[in-house]
Amino acid sequence: MMSMLGGLQRYFRVILLLLLALTLLLLAGFLHSDLELDTPLFGGQAEGPPVTNIMFLKTHKTASSTVLNILYRFAETHNLSVALPAGSRVHLGYPWLFLARYVEGVGSQQRFNIMCNHLRFNLPQVQKVMPNDTFYFSILRNPVFQLESSFIYYKTYAPAFRGAPSLDAFLASPRTFYNDSRLLRNVYAKNNMWFDFGFDPNAQCEEGYVRARIAEVERRFQLVLIAEHLDESLVLLRRRLRWALDDVVAFRLNSRSARSVARLSPETRERARSWCALDWRLYEHFNRTLWAQLRAELGPRRLRGEVERLRARRRELATLCLQDGGALKNHTQIRDPRLRPYQPGKADILGYNLRPGLDNRTLGVCQRLVMPELQYMARLYALQFPEKPRKNIPFLGA
Repeated sequence: MMSMLGGLQRYFRVILLLLLALTLLLLAGFLHSDLELDTPLFGGQAEGPPVTNIMFLKTHKTASSTVLNILYRFAETHNLSVALPAGSRVHLGYPWLFLARYVEGVGSQQRFNIMCNHLRFNLPQVQKVMPNDTFYFSILRNPVFQLESSFIYYKTYAPAFRGAPSLDAFLASPRTFYNDSRLLRNVYAKNNMWFDFGFDPNAQCEEGYVRARIAEVERRFQLVLIAEHLDESLVLLRRRLRWALDDVVAFRLNSRSARSVARLSPETRERARSWCALDWRLYEHFNRTLWAQLRAELGPRRLRGEVERLRARRRELATLCLQDGGALKNHTQIRDPRLRPYQPGKADILGYNLRPGLDNRTLGVCQRLVMPELQYMARLYALQFPEKPRKNIPFLGA
């Protein structure tokens, strides 16, 4: 009987030790998460040396403004140089192929840390501006919704869109409105993402040609994000760049109100996929690639955890920074004119109001999180080139 009791005691001691070890492991995990959640926006550093030489090909109407904000903030907080548009320009020569001379200060400064403004990709010229160890990445969006957004945003700019009463009408007979010879004005109307990568948007969608161009993108770009899976994309981007969590937390920027988003019929969606067939092939390929990389590097369970941590931190910062629970505001409702986004075409671009009474340090962090891209570009230009005239942002009356 005594030996039986001794055996039971040993058994329970082993169970208690196992439970204690498991509790300590879980506690260590929670402490690590809490510590990492609270880093660089308010001081501190990520583990390991972060990647600081980065080229982001900013495609159009793909959530790229949100990614741009991430890069601008990282550059400012880490005192990195940015390849900014020269003089009064707001883009790096777009829609022409990029040339190094479009960058301010390219003659006096041989290389920059970050390049992320709109340009049409031209690798030999980009390499004149960026270091050899630069990390290249970009972002794509489902071409159906990218085209819908472009139609609203560039309605008054692109000749192909100006003459069409609706996107349905445009896609029902695109050749009625679209003229190949007016390519540089119509870049937003057909295979715009393909164009941004430096390719011909009017090329035939032939298998050999498409595969060769996609292989080109794969050779140069270490990562391609997908707008429909932005949080998952940012988790992978953070991993590749070895950045802290707060470095990739962002609020949605340059987004439209629901009333300015067109509802597309299944027939119109199919026509959009056909009209933008090159964009569709690009998107399909890199959507598959993204998920393959996520499965290989993180796995489903860890990915879910990382995405939830990103979203939890975004909610914390929204509570800290934003008024009315972080609700997006019409530009007429935004009190601070410096935080009002540009209103192009027929789009209704939304923004944010900050909570009143923030201390100076917190105010600076929050302002950077919600600052529209044109204002942020002008801010960085003034910091980087204090001897030059300020960028003029006409809609601000500056």
